[in-house]
Amino acid sequence: MDINIHNVTENYGERIQRLALFDPLYKLSNKTLKDNSNKVIDYFSLGLLTLLFFFENMVIRNKKIGVKEVAIFLKRVNKGEIDLDYNGFEKVARTIIETFRPPSGKRNSKIFYNWETRKNDSVNYSILKADKADLKNNTQYYTLDEQGLELIFATKEYFNEFQLSINQLVLRKQLEKGEFIGALRQIDEMSLDVKNLQDRIERIKHEVNRNIVSNEIYERYKNVIEDINLRLQRENEEFEELHSFVKQIKETIGNEITNDKDRKAYDLMIQIDKELGQVHYEHRLLFKESIILKTSALEAAKESLYYIGIDSFNFEQEITSRLFSSPLPLNASRRLIEPFMYLEIHKTWSPLTVFSKQRIENKDKNEKNENFLIPSSEQEIEIDKKIQRENFKKVAEIILKTIDDTRKITIKEIIKYLKNNKEEDILNNRSFYDFWIILHQKSPINIETKDEEKESLFAEAFKLLINCGKLLYVKEEEEVLYVTDRFTIKNMSVRLEENNASI
Repeated sequence: MDINIHNVTENYGERIQRLALFDPLYKLSNKTLKDNSNKVIDYFSLGLLTLLFFFENMVIRNKKIGVKEVAIFLKRVNKGEIDLDYNGFEKVARTIIETFRPPSGKRNSKIFYNWETRKNDSVNYSILKADKADLKNNTQYYTLDEQGLELIFATKEYFNEFQLSINQLVLRKQLEKGEFIGALRQIDEMSLDVKNLQDRIERIKHEVNRNIVSNEIYERYKNVIEDINLRLQRENEEFEELHSFVKQIKETIGNEITNDKDRKAYDLMIQIDKELGQVHYEHRLLFKESIILKTSALEAAKESLYYIGIDSFNFEQEITSRLFSSPLPLNASRRLIEPFMYLEIHKTWSPLTVFSKQRIENKDKNEKNENFLIPSSEQEIEIDKKIQRENFKKVAEIILKTIDDTRKITIKEIIKYLKNNKEEDILNNRSFYDFWIILHQKSPINIETKDEEKESLFAEAFKLLINCGKLLYVKEEEEVLYVTDRFTIKNMSVRLEENNASI
């Protein structure tokens, strides 16, 4: 039976291109650099870990992955296997990224003899490609290129576990390139993936109800269900982004229809939108089912585990029969029944309770007066004014004690004088601050002028201050004085001048 040579050599170039994707990993394996313990660094495994790290971040849509992020990841994974510090891992990360994506920006290439075309040929491939950059921090970020995804897919277990996520990424690439027929085929594969996930969740639901007989098994199923729920949540978010992306492309093509080719592309986009919506709907139902499985099913299994323990415990057999069938020492009997006894309750009265907080009641039981406040009488007002007048007189006396020949002083200097002479009691009196605030509002003041307010409040104070000048100026400064815990005031300067002095 003759072999068809054409069937053997068909698509030889494509097969070489797929095999060439592994060349960067083998280039890394040929490196003989050593760590601080003179041990050869396994660049091959670190390179594969780096690719998996890029793919995981691509799944969760984290696009800020550069040399520093890869170095931090490798250091976390290392855990003492390789004797390198952070700078060493950063050098390793830079070497790996430059191997997957040459610094020149050119794609990797491989020259070979093509047995299908009978001529020398070459293939170009790109594992990593440059993504956005942070110009402020001079940082370049990278992401997996299309051939980088194909290289990841070569690991079967990883491919099966994230089949739907991978198909979502491939579908976006196909839509970006305008491969609408391939996108429809990809959506069909995604529909199969959703059905497989549905079968798996249904199988886990039955296993939860049937197999949970211990806390260890419960925790194992709990972790599995949480992982599934988290992955479905990410896939649901990706479906929503794909919907927006498809709608955007459909609107763009719909606005630029000029020939039959554009009409065909628009019809394909309508079909893609419809079928993608159907797959997303099934996936959303699956996501809701996983939430129910995570909550109600697991809780029901936990309760059943509790009642299994209760039902399997026979009090008559385990405790009563054991206690009465064979005589036990008193200490052993006490230990046997101790878990089923209440804690000892001993009521006492402590003399210390007389020092605890007591409830205070008004024995007089005077009724509250809910009438409106009545204004003070004129006599009470006059008494208050007299007290304020005396307080202002004291402040004026302090000013005369502290003011110098320039007839100028500040509140800060007065406060310092009072504290040094231990006369700071007045600083806790509101009248001290009212004195300055009122004078500042009225400044400049002619002390000789007799108006009702000055006679009633500042009469005594002005009688003392008139000896130093007939014009009073109070000017606010920028500094804030924190005099006491209760009072704060801005610093002010006081100046007394004669009538002929300049303002």
